Amino acid sequence: MGDDLIMPVPTRSPSADSVPYLLVRSVWIRMGGALCGVFVVLLVLVAAAWGPLDSLDRQVADGLHPTAVDHRGWTHTMRVLSDWLWDPWTMRAALAVTALWLARRQEWLLVAWVAVTSALGTGLQQGLKAAVGRDRPRWTDPVATAHYQAFPSGHALTATVACGLLVWLLWLHGTRTGGVRTALALGAVSVLGVGFTRVYLGVHWLSDVVGGCLLGAALVAVSAGLHGVVTQRRGAGVSTGPSD
Repeated sequence: MGDDLIMPVPTRSPSADSVPYLLVRSVWIRMGGALCGVFVVLLVLVAAAWGPLDSLDRQVADGLHPTAVDHRGWTHTMRVLSDWLWDPWTMRAALAVTALWLARRQEWLLVAWVAVTSALGTGLQQGLKAAVGRDRPRWTDPVATAHYQAFPSGHALTATVACGLLVWLLWLHGTRTGGVRTALALGAVSVLGVGFTRVYLGVHWLSDVVGGCLLGAALVAVSAGLHGVVTQRRGAGVSTGPSD
C-alpha cells in the first residue's frame, strides 16, 4: 500500500514551451541575425579586396610569420593543435559521438538537428570558399600548407559550430550553470586557439578566421532558435528517452 503511493519522478529535457526557453529562443534568433549581418559586411569587404582590411591582414601575417619560421618547436606544437586536436574532422567526430548519445536516448529530433546544422556549416564553408575565391597567404619559406581557398576558415567555422552546439545541448538538457560555463570557456579557448594557429601557421588571413567564427556562431544561434520554434509548433518539448 505504501509503495503504491511512491510515484517515480520522470526526468526530461527542458520543455520548449517553458517561459525561459521561449525567451531564450527569440534571443537566439536575433543574435543569429545580427551575426549574419556582420558576416555579410565582412564578406563584402573581403570580396571587394578593401584596402584597409587587406593591409591589416598582411600586417598581422607578416608579424607572425618570422616567429613561426624561427621557432620550429613552437610551430610544431601549433601544427599538432591545428591538425589534430582542433582539426575539423576531430570536431565532427565529437558531434558524431554526441549524436550517438542522443540516439541512445531516442532524442531523434536533436540527432537530426545536430547532423543538419553540422552539414550545413560544411556546405556553406565550401560554397563560400569557391564563390569568393580568395587566395591564401603565400610564403617563400612556408611552415605549413593547406588546400582550397581561404575565406572563410573551415577550421574556425567547424570549431565554432561544434563547440556552440555542444554548449547549447548541455544547456538544453539542464546541465548545471557551472558545467555550462566550463564548457563555454573550453569552447572559447578552442575557437580562439584554432583561429590563432591558422594565422600563425600562415595558411589563413586574420579576416578568414573572423569570418569563419562569425558564420559558425550565426549558424548555431539560428539553429538553436529554430529548434525552439519547431518543438513549440509540434506541441511538445524535446523528445526524450530513458534517463541514464
